[in-house]
Amino acid sequence: MRAALDEWLAQMVALKGASKHTTAAYRHDVLGWLGFLAQHRGGTEGAAMTLDLTQAEMRAWMAHERGRGLSARSLARALSAVKSFTGWLADRRDEEAPVILSTRGPKFRRRLPRPLPEDKTAEIIGITGEQAREDWQQARDLAVVTLLYGCGLRISEALSLKGADHPLPEVLRITGKGGRTRLVPVLPAARRAVADYADQCPWDLPPGEALFRGARGGPLSPRVIQLAMERARMQLGLPATATPHALRHSFATHLLSAGGDLRAIQELLGHASLSTTEAYTAVDAARLMEVYSRSHPRAG
Repeated sequence: MRAALDEWLAQMVALKGASKHTTAAYRHDVLGWLGFLAQHRGGTEGAAMTLDLTQAEMRAWMAHERGRGLSARSLARALSAVKSFTGWLADRRDEEAPVILSTRGPKFRRRLPRPLPEDKTAEIIGITGEQAREDWQQARDLAVVTLLYGCGLRISEALSLKGADHPLPEVLRITGKGGRTRLVPVLPAARRAVADYADQCPWDLPPGEALFRGARGGPLSPRVIQLAMERARMQLGLPATATPHALRHSFATHLLSAGGDLRAIQELLGHASLSTTEAYTAVDAARLMEVYSRSHPRAG
């Protein structure tokens, strides 16, 4: 079963462009499920026995996961991984697994993202850039958070930039989740912030190496930016939701509130589904109806 799991994950990477974080989460979820079955049935599960589960056994696994503190959202993700792996395994063996594939996950309310107000966004960006001790590190942190808000980048995307990306062009080509590539316009303020950092950085920035560097010259850790922003939000009295990722929420929400097109924002964020963008930008029903009424040919 471990060999089958490895093969399935390799196929997820090759065909669907799954990230290492996604494959690690899926591996953890499926191994947890297999471990429960082995303990529940008193022995290591083979492929045939795994596919031949009862609804009661699936409910027992889900109850076990909830009992150890797994949230409804996390359990739904684990069930999705189990069903995906089981479906692949059943097809590979030319068998069926109707019980597993028809199991319904727990219901949960999707949490809406919490963007920052526009004035607080500007404040926290400025104060985050003042937390480090060295001037060049302050310039670096300011450049990173400016990219997060100005371009809507994930922190992993900002830190993946190379020396070859400096000076920043007017449009950046970013490879995000699932290997999806998108074009992102770069504000002049973001280009200036990165140029200021590069001028002050005491380390060489070769084209093939990380643009943003840590104190010892290695690639910058996301945790450095997270801690700097944590200190900044405490100074401003902002909630714990004011994280680097909240700047990406704010980018999308502020664009939408200014009249930006939802489909265009989807492209800027690199979302595969428009429904993801709707949740990401905390679009309310009134705003959606406004977009619908303005855009649909028969809405009038």
